Amino acid sequence: MKSVFVYCEVENKKIAEISQELLSAGKRLAQKLGSPLEAMVFGNGLKDIAKQVAPFGVDKIHLADDERLEPFRTLPHASIAKEILKKEDPQIVLFGATSVGRDLAPRLASALNCGLTADCTILDIGDHYVNKEKKEYKDLLYAIRPAFGGSIIANIINWDMHPQMATVREGVMKKEIVDENYNAEIESIDVDKILKDEDLILKIIERHIEESDVNLKEAPIIVAGGYGVGSKENFDYLYQLSNLLGGEVGGSRAAVDAGFIDHNRQIGQTGITVRPKLYIAAGISGAIQHTAGMQEASLIISINKDPEAPMNKIADYVIEGDVSDVIPKMIKYYKKNAK
Repeated sequence: MKSVFVYCEVENKKIAEISQELLSAGKRLAQKLGSPLEAMVFGNGLKDIAKQVAPFGVDKIHLADDERLEPFRTLPHASIAKEILKKEDPQIVLFGATSVGRDLAPRLASALNCGLTADCTILDIGDHYVNKEKKEYKDLLYAIRPAFGGSIIANIINWDMHPQMATVREGVMKKEIVDENYNAEIESIDVDKILKDEDLILKIIERHIEESDVNLKEAPIIVAGGYGVGSKENFDYLYQLSNLLGGEVGGSRAAVDAGFIDHNRQIGQTGITVRPKLYIAAGISGAIQHTAGMQEASLIISINKDPEAPMNKIADYVIEGDVSDVIPKMIKYYKKNAK
């Protein structure tokens, strides 16, 4: 039975969060196929890395541990991954839609002469009938992603190339531990037998890493604004409310396009996917492109002067009114009554 493979990104001997999300998604696909889940992990000083990977239900870890593999460089990682994939011939291979995944996955797809679907938000398994061939293909990867600027959702199927490859956006897959004591087989990769001199021509002399000061994915409370907020100045009310509640401020694509808020705070299919305990949607109409990125919030409050706004239909509570009136009142009431 052909496997589901996940390429795991490693930084400072830790598996990236996107890779943990992919392992969970890969496990769900593998269970539907009745096949094993396998991971490719490349880096340096990774003797205990299996403890981070195996609990997600990984059956086998292809481990390449060498000082030349960290920090990430495209050529050595691509060469090792290509050899593993050629040998193991998996059915599905998943990468994060990160700077690393977007660099590595297309190179491997070209080397293996297979298809690649980028920036997926949903993965599933299904069948497909090809009229021209009068043939039904079973157990294909349904790679589902927004297209045409998020105006439609495309279901992309690759029935005549192998393996089926996809990159997946950060935050869209839910992390799920299968078993903290899950036992994974570890296969050590002999890097010296694979790498050639031309794989190591690029040298990293110095690195500068600046951490983002915005962490919407981990925020328990998010106050998000849309075009209906009206202006960048009105967004100051959202920041005030967010600070009082101990949360973060986000925005819809319309608010970002209007210049009301920075792109790194955009929530939705073309932004970040979040799952906070409380999501306050201020002046957001609720188009599918936005709700796909926040609909799993535990509690949703919609503030909108349009009673027919789509956001109101998925909200737990709806406040009908103008954002510029409602938010200041919420701030005043909270200051008065909070202990």
